Amino acid sequence: MAMRPFIKMHGLGNDFLVLDARAAPVALSPGQVRALANRHTGIGFDQLILIEPSATADVRLRFWNSDGGEVAACGNGSRAAAALLGGHQRIETAGGVLESSAFADGAEVDMGPPHWDWQAVPLAFALDTLALPLAWEELAQPSALSVGNPHAVFFVADAAAVRLETMGPLIEHDPVFPQRVNVGVCQVLARDAIILRVWERGAGATLACGTGAVAAVAAGQRRGLLDDRVRVTMPGGDLVVTRRADGHLLLAGPAQVAFTGAVDLERYA
Repeated sequence: MAMRPFIKMHGLGNDFLVLDARAAPVALSPGQVRALANRHTGIGFDQLILIEPSATADVRLRFWNSDGGEVAACGNGSRAAAALLGGHQRIETAGGVLESSAFADGAEVDMGPPHWDWQAVPLAFALDTLALPLAWEELAQPSALSVGNPHAVFFVADAAAVRLETMGPLIEHDPVFPQRVNVGVCQVLARDAIILRVWERGAGATLACGTGAVAAVAAGQRRGLLDDRVRVTMPGGDLVVTRRADGHLLLAGPAQVAFTGAVDLERYA
């Protein structure tokens, strides 16, 4: 039995299992990730983060959702890893190299510019990504964009009233989104403040979503609704998204270690 140390972290309740594979490689199967994610018989998490060595940056991060699918980007996961690593880091991800800076109780990560081309999201066919001419019951005309992973952002009068547990999986699996999609419902309170709820593809409704916050602010800014610096209030708490002059979006907020332990990964294979 080979026990592997792990760290359990969360960013505003969005929780992560972190494995450090810089010294000893880790191979994970989708089934293994699903078993580890089980909150009754495993460790439980929204996403798993693997820290690996990088040839082009300080570290490489890989991310898996709780359904066992590997994804290119995770904003809160990147922040959590950046807070754990400390200082200034260049982080390689499948979505690109991110710059991060840790502070006392969290970190800020440069998530890069948003991508609006329909093929970058991606969509199944060409549509106006600023306001898709589509509707799912009461949710209509979302903005679609990629911030390392695909998002559909709906602007609504009352985010709390949306039946996210019903509408989220319906939209996530719509054929117009060939790689599925993260679904955000955004209520604009002021030019510098929004309320956001997110259904994450492969994880469901989470207490916070970093890329969801970045996508919602980017969409609101492109529609002329929001200023350069915006407070994003989610069920788990607040993040701040700032647009730089070069169009890059910075994501800042708290991240904490919940507990540490050791696990026999082979038990979950």
